[in-house]
Amino acid sequence: MRLAVIVQRYGLEINGGAELHARYIAERLARHAEVEVLTTCARDYVTWRNEYPAGVETIEGVPVRRFPVARERDPHDFGLRSRRVFEQPHSLADELGWLSSQGPTSPALLSYLTRHEEQYDYCIFFSYRYYHAYHGIRAVASRALLVPTAERDPAIGLSLFGPTFRGVRGILYNSFEERALIQHVSGNQAVPGVVVGVGSEVPDEADAARFRARTGITGPFALYVGRIDPNKGCADLFNHFRGYAAEGGRLDLVLAGSARMPVPDDPRIRELGFVSEEEKYDALAAADVLIMPSPYESLSMVTLEAWAMGRPVLVNGDCDVLRGQAVRSNAGLYYTSYAEFAETLRLLEDDPRLRAGLGANGRRYFERHYTWPEIDRKYLDLLDRLRQEDGAAGGRAMEPMPGWFGRRRRNLPPAAEAVDRAPRGPVAPAESRHG
Repeated sequence: MRLAVIVQRYGLEINGGAELHARYIAERLARHAEVEVLTTCARDYVTWRNEYPAGVETIEGVPVRRFPVARERDPHDFGLRSRRVFEQPHSLADELGWLSSQGPTSPALLSYLTRHEEQYDYCIFFSYRYYHAYHGIRAVASRALLVPTAERDPAIGLSLFGPTFRGVRGILYNSFEERALIQHVSGNQAVPGVVVGVGSEVPDEADAARFRARTGITGPFALYVGRIDPNKGCADLFNHFRGYAAEGGRLDLVLAGSARMPVPDDPRIRELGFVSEEEKYDALAAADVLIMPSPYESLSMVTLEAWAMGRPVLVNGDCDVLRGQAVRSNAGLYYTSYAEFAETLRLLEDDPRLRAGLGANGRRYFERHYTWPEIDRKYLDLLDRLRQEDGAAGGRAMEPMPGWFGRRRRNLPPAAEAVDRAPRGPVAPAESRHG
């Protein structure tokens, strides 16, 4: 079997989000099939500036074919278009303009995919909301599988993505909450799909003492791993933590990741910057608890990694996915306000037996659902199922694009309204077992 993995950015330097997810899956599937990655020359997700050379290189044994981005993102234009389609009545043409403004716009990638479609049995697209996935899936719908990495944000309510979710050959969801949200906004229940997520290689030699010797951190601490960004809930995290510390909380806060916003100058907050995989796992081994403050997640790989290391988590309960994972695993607590944040963090700080019990539950949950053999099995089972149903010949026809006038009728509601109508909350454990 020959597979294409198609994603907006790809590289060893990109250590989070859908891009890292795509790299992990490409490397795992390469053990079972012939895999090639199609991606852009962009390294930075804000500008989409071409920084990698176009052409083919091999990364961790997987060939990676890069194509240039036609233009960098204009943040002002993208912001204006986002407000129009998220907050105002608008047209399909407005949504297509938003998609193009968001980028990364790479006609060369789409041209290559269209001309070489027959070389691949299936094309696995990561991240529904980007130019390459929308146009690429329309070009090769009968061979297209989608890993949506969808979050509960206004983009999921845009009308242009309904045909994508209904027209792909199969969908690999990250969580039960993501599946429920996509099925609500698109009505795609007939599309073959499975809740998979992603695995992680947990090292046997993670060393808390090595972390403390390297950083000089000696006391107890809560850890945040990821991009330090307001969109990841970091502004609220800083405010909540400083309130907790002022009220006598004893844990410090350690941050591991690249900063996209100012970090408070506070002796109780330690910023490590970008860290290697070894340093990340050493930090998890040393931490008392992982905090995940993001309101928008389709899975959260670092939460799974914390559980794999036997660490409890404290998550933002306004994120259905994180709250659902915490409830189903019985391996974490959640908060929806400052008072809940401070109280749950103090509870974890004061009760080592609770931390140990939640961490042990997390380890069992990870081993049952997120080890690599389990992830491999789910991908391969879906691929085998589709192949038995005649693969490309069994795909659904993509819904046609409306004509010139149809695309310009301002008859679409604000996307945020569509998301607001979607049911909220985690998927119950019983539903997830039978889903």
